[in-house]
Amino acid sequence: MPEFDLDSFKKTWQEQPVQEKYNNTEILQMLNKKSRNYVKYIFWISVFEFLFFTALGLFYILQSTESESFMKVLEKLGVRKTTELETAFDNVYLFLKIISLAVTAYFVYRFYQNYKRIHIEENLKKFILNIIRFKKTVNAFILTNIVLLIACTSILTAFVFYVLNIQNIELTNSNLTRFLLLMVVSTGLSVLLIWVYYRLVYGIIMRKLDKNLKQLKEIDSQEL
Repeated sequence: MPEFDLDSFKKTWQEQPVQEKYNNTEILQMLNKKSRNYVKYIFWISVFEFLFFTALGLFYILQSTESESFMKVLEKLGVRKTTELETAFDNVYLFLKIISLAVTAYFVYRFYQNYKRIHIEENLKKFILNIIRFKKTVNAFILTNIVLLIACTSILTAFVFYVLNIQNIELTNSNLTRFLLLMVVSTGLSVLLIWVYYRLVYGIIMRKLDKNLKQLKEIDSQEL
């Protein structure tokens, strides 16, 4: 049996030609496919959100759960519960819900447009620009949801003061402070939950998309 020469084996191994596992074209195709899938995931998540909140809104409207909860808050402030008051709140709540769903539906459509716009056969520069455009749309969607939440809370707060004024009710300083503090804290917590949700659900996908975008830019710079 021939003697095994470790040094000779090392030398032979080191002299073996090293071939690239993938070339730029293959890497580009994989990145394009992954990026397109990430856009598709966000599109379907937004569709699910739209359907979920639509069903949830219809449930609350049919069950009058939101109306009853809001009336209890008003009664604690000394407001007299009337049919006209309930009808007015239902109209305000329905208006806010329609606006919220319309905004979500608009962004679902924008996500769909972005998804259809990103094609594997596109040139690299156009593909990168489309991904950047998609990222801006996602950021706008998150920011709009936060602004919309604050706007809805502000409108409901204004509605409360309108009712108090109509019924000639003056809140004591302590009650007024508690009410305003409750609205500020609840709004702050809601904004925080929205931010955490989007940070977890959308953030994970967006970070992967950012990584792909960085690699695509590197390939683009090599081709210049």
